[in-house]
Amino acid sequence: MKRRDLTRRQFIAAASASSIAAVASASLTGYAGLTRTAGTLAVLGGEPVRNKNKPWPAWPYVDERIVDSVVKTTRSGIWCRIQSASGAVAAFEKEYAKLMGARFCVATGSGTQALHTCVEALGIGPGDEVITTPYTDPGTIQAILSARALPVLADLDPASYQLDPDDAERRITENTRAIMPVHMMGQPCHLERIMAIARKHNLAVIEDAAQAHLSEYQGKKLGTIAPLGCFSFQASKTIACGEGGAIVGDDEALMDKCYTVHNHGTSRRGRTEVIGPKYRMNEFQAAVLLPQLLGAQERFQRRNENAAYLTSRLKGCPGILPQKLYQGTASGSFYIYAMSYKKEQWNGADRSAFLKALEAEGLSLSPYIGHGLHREPWVENILRSKVYQKMFSPRRLRQYRDELNCPNCDRVCQEMAMVWASGPLLGTRSDMDDIADAILKVYENRDRLGSI
Repeated sequence: MKRRDLTRRQFIAAASASSIAAVASASLTGYAGLTRTAGTLAVLGGEPVRNKNKPWPAWPYVDERIVDSVVKTTRSGIWCRIQSASGAVAAFEKEYAKLMGARFCVATGSGTQALHTCVEALGIGPGDEVITTPYTDPGTIQAILSARALPVLADLDPASYQLDPDDAERRITENTRAIMPVHMMGQPCHLERIMAIARKHNLAVIEDAAQAHLSEYQGKKLGTIAPLGCFSFQASKTIACGEGGAIVGDDEALMDKCYTVHNHGTSRRGRTEVIGPKYRMNEFQAAVLLPQLLGAQERFQRRNENAAYLTSRLKGCPGILPQKLYQGTASGSFYIYAMSYKKEQWNGADRSAFLKALEAEGLSLSPYIGHGLHREPWVENILRSKVYQKMFSPRRLRQYRDELNCPNCDRVCQEMAMVWASGPLLGTRSDMDDIADAILKVYENRDRLGSI
């Protein structure tokens, strides 16, 4: 295949077509760069595709501007946002809102804090229910549990790994107050459908865009389509400061409520008005984030170009299905480059053998979430808790347990493999070839996976 940069339109075409092509193709005719003479698997004594000493681009991103910014903040003595109305946090909020195309931003200490702040600002609390996905970081449901509301978990679209809007609508009850969709891997969920469901049932929507910085869907950046959108700046994210979060939105009154909640219930007017935790971002976090914004768009574009090329290289490989993208997806953050591994097209070899063989070739792929949140111990803990037994009837709690069935999520957990993409997808075209060549080499030797 001729190597070349791909435009945004070509990226969408390649990424969207890959899922169909991978199912339809049962031969190697669509491959590029490898033949049936790829050689013996490294795990069985052959030469690896990539030298293990060849580094991937490092992450988190660090440059001298970030170092200088932290030093400047340290020397300033302004370490807390309330010390200065024009400090690093205030400057970051202004610049991040501008970058995202939103009117307002409230910066928090983590993405989980951002989500919980929104839940509280919307008045969601005991006895209320919020529909979300079981395939996400625990912070998503903890934001709901911290408000003593009930997280109702709907199943997935197994090809996109995103919340299934139809299953979400089926789980709406008289107590449902909101839907909290999560843009998994930094790709847009089917937000148009979710927003339509919310309007139909008079529900709020909180976008969990923790992984989706700068991603675009139907002409708008993720996090700005619903009235409230939340981001994480945890160390692995594509814009990072160790821990950190942000809320963006256009509704001034609603965003003012978010500020009040996150500022231990104290409003910008200096009056303590509501219940609220202290979730303020500190000046050091903002000092790390501010300089990153200067190059964030360029790094975002590079990940998209590399992802498009990688998808084109894997096109037609039986049993490898890159994450499905919904129509209207213009770009994704590629926090994770994800694919489904269909072992029936790999001579029945378990995913563990596939991953072990790739590791020996110099490529570290891994599962992401081992078990959906519907299979974690928190469920029984809250069902037995006096608090939830007071808030919900025995009948509702029994129904909740009985309906906590998400077979598509279970399937995704068993099949998905991914590249932590924040750093690696900033690599060269040669790096992308190493990823594709390793996967294709293992496929060509799939009959040997049973001996690993």
